[in-house]
Amino acid sequence: MASSPPPPSAAAPPPPTPPPPPVAKKGFFRRVLPFFLAANLGIGAYVLIKQLSEKNKEAEEQVTAPATPTESTVTEKKSVVVPIPAPVKVLPPIPEQEQRQLFKWILEEKRKVKPSDPAEKKKLDEEKALLKQFIRAKSVPSL
Repeated sequence: MASSPPPPSAAAPPPPTPPPPPVAKKGFFRRVLPFFLAANLGIGAYVLIKQLSEKNKEAEEQVTAPATPTESTVTEKKSVVVPIPAPVKVLPPIPEQEQRQLFKWILEEKRKVKPSDPAEKKKLDEEKALLKQFIRAKSVPSL
């Protein structure tokens, strides 16, 4: 006779339970999913605002450009807005002694500079000579 499969016995071990998921994979979506949701919402809001602003610009252009009749000879004058210049502040004149001190300080700073090429050295020497003339002069030019 053919042998039939043995009946399930109570002594057979139960199937093994699957191992628990690794801790890193378990917490990955908990950390990353909120970031993806926030980024998605941010991008969606940006796109929505961008589209609304473009629609508003188009609507304003349509309102500002009225239909011009073909037989009309009236020309519209556009008002030109000219910005009002800010009033110029009149500062009190700098005393001559302070100007001399300022020129001396500038000369000291020019002496500290190390020129890199002959053209720069020549320009620096000319500036120093001019400053020396201002310092030695009886009257100092006003600043």
